[in-house]
Amino acid sequence: MFIQTEQTPNPATLKFLPGRTVMAKGTAHFAHAESAAASPLALRLFDIDGVTAVFFGADFVSVTKDDSLEWYVLKPSILGALMEHLTAGLPVIEETADASVPETDDDEVVTQIKELLDTRVRPAVAMDGGDIIFHGFDEGVVYLQMQGACQGCPSSTATLKMGVENLLRHYVPEVARVEAVL
Repeated sequence: MFIQTEQTPNPATLKFLPGRTVMAKGTAHFAHAESAAASPLALRLFDIDGVTAVFFGADFVSVTKDDSLEWYVLKPSILGALMEHLTAGLPVIEETADASVPETDDDEVVTQIKELLDTRVRPAVAMDGGDIIFHGFDEGVVYLQMQGACQGCPSSTATLKMGVENLLRHYVPEVARVEAVL
């Protein structure tokens, strides 16, 4: 197995591309080891000293490091852990009986916002090793959360304000502004 790496706009996050599906559906973000109980791969990555966050996309893994360490120190350990785990055919996330997705009855504006995020924004954000999650729409304000490489990235505010906000305001007149959820 050959795993490629890509830099992201966030210098603390590196994107690892194993050349195979990581998440068949959705994404998963683990901000710390305690939140990764359902993911054997995330737990394995958190065992590496200096790993502070893990994000799984469709075909990539983004790893965020502590600022006190350099990538040349961490990268070999991360590559080794990814390679061993994936070639052994171990699960990325354990299947659970409670993994059902709740049904939502979104109004027309929310449906439009979600569709634009899914078709125009999320693919671009995924290219940078992250994701964008819809948290709500209230009185003209869209609440979004950046994940993966995009969380904490120096350019994430510009992405939200100049990119996403302008796009949503153009296509959905009811949108007045976009706010980040932490």
